[in-house]
Amino acid sequence: MGRPPRERGMGTLLRHVLEVTEADVAAFFEDIGLGDYRPRFTPFVRAIVAHGPLPIRDLAAEVGVTHSAASQTIAQMARQDLVSLRPGADARQRIVSLTEKTQRLMPTLEAEWEATSAAAAQLEAELPYPLREVLAAAVEALERKPLRERIAETDAALKLKRRPGRD
Repeated sequence: MGRPPRERGMGTLLRHVLEVTEADVAAFFEDIGLGDYRPRFTPFVRAIVAHGPLPIRDLAAEVGVTHSAASQTIAQMARQDLVSLRPGADARQRIVSLTEKTQRLMPTLEAEWEATSAAAAQLEAELPYPLREVLAAAVEALERKPLRERIAETDAALKLKRRPGRD
């Protein structure tokens, strides 16, 4: 059964919440006939819907992931014919557009987004603090001062730096 949630580390809890929510959304996709569609595709589709075709670099910034993560997700979406890629202003740039297949899925995807947002609001109503606000505040705090710096400033990290045999 494992340790109770309140005894687990922050990273472990964040990963667990993400795994559980993504698994449930993916299972719902199966229920409504979107079996190959993955939860991680949604922010990319929504960004393209909102802004039109975008370079992968801009999509990565819009979604809040690394360029590498965006490239990997876009490659998977292209293999499933959800997006198409065309050259951009230079040879390194690729512009991502939604395919006709995705355009046909939009009514279902929009209904799913609405249902998922409503379910997230229900979940947040059960929590002592709105999860999105807490997570957004955490991102902002980490952008101001990365966790690496915070770790380095702790007494435990200072002890590590003073251990014998370290230069």
